Amino acid sequence: MSSATTYALGAVALVLIVVIVIAAIRWGRDDAAVRNDGYGSVRNEAVHSVLEQNGSILLGRPDAKKTIDIFEDPLCPGCGSLERIYGQEIAQKIDEGALAVRYRLVNFLDARSRSKDYSTRAIAANQCVAEAGSGPIYSKFHTELFTTKRPSEGGADLSNEELAAIAGDAGAAESVRQCIATGAKVESARSSAMAQTAALGAALGGSAATPAVFDGTTKVDTNDENWVVSLTR
Repeated sequence: MSSATTYALGAVALVLIVVIVIAAIRWGRDDAAVRNDGYGSVRNEAVHSVLEQNGSILLGRPDAKKTIDIFEDPLCPGCGSLERIYGQEIAQKIDEGALAVRYRLVNFLDARSRSKDYSTRAIAANQCVAEAGSGPIYSKFHTELFTTKRPSEGGADLSNEELAAIAGDAGAAESVRQCIATGAKVESARSSAMAQTAALGAALGGSAATPAVFDGTTKVDTNDENWVVSLTR
């Protein structure tokens, strides 16, 4: 990647971060009831996780009827709210083959983590787990990272060893845990996150926020509590 491209992508991230923080505040106040509470994460062994060449993570059955894109930052409070409120409903739709989700993870909030690189390291951990291919294991790991294990902005975040332990609890193999603990994908995750940042900015005309859900090129209105159901009608 050229220096000019790197600076350009960095500028996009800086421009977007103010909007992202505003969106996070809105989502953080969202007191909507959890949808499909009690279902849990993906459980169907026919669901696979695929680490795509550009760093995106595709979670779904091979015969899924529709694929949506979700942009998230692992430290983003709004992304945590999205996963807490709608994650179980999405998981059931994935199990049924009605939906597949392409997670496009960004690292806008690295600077707001105590380690200054938590979002990037968490993205790398997601990529390590996804590459192994198990949909249920990846889904459980992703859910934990964005809900019960998500650090607060500015507070203590998770080390690579702690991220690896969460992956182990989700059922990941030793080789996956080592991938996380050693930071094997951190640099590639940093590059892919910058590219996803640029893509999100382009999709919304230069201003964007996470979480952001797209059905093709159409941004989904996640303020509509029935948006998951509407996508699968």
